[in-house]
Amino acid sequence: MLANADTVKDRVASIVHRLFEEQGFNRPIGFDDDLADKGITSADMVNLMLSVEEEFCIKFPDREMRPANFRTISSIDALVRALQAQELRKRAAAAS
Repeated sequence: MLANADTVKDRVASIVHRLFEEQGFNRPIGFDDDLADKGITSADMVNLMLSVEEEFCIKFPDREMRPANFRTISSIDALVRALQAQELRKRAAAAS
């Protein structure tokens, strides 16, 4: 099911904030803040990708595993919504 855009962004933000808290960082993070500038490491980025996949029951295609897609909460949100929409279109086509 395609989730409401605000709900997706809020859920992504929650994952990011939880990840930063686990690393001992207590900084405000806006939707468009560069996560690398805020202190996320490459290992954290892998954990973030896996957490987002689990949260939304999706699998990121290899072609989408680029730093630009995971640079900000907003960019992750856009990727998740695009993948959800793509899956919805596939299901609709299969049902026709």
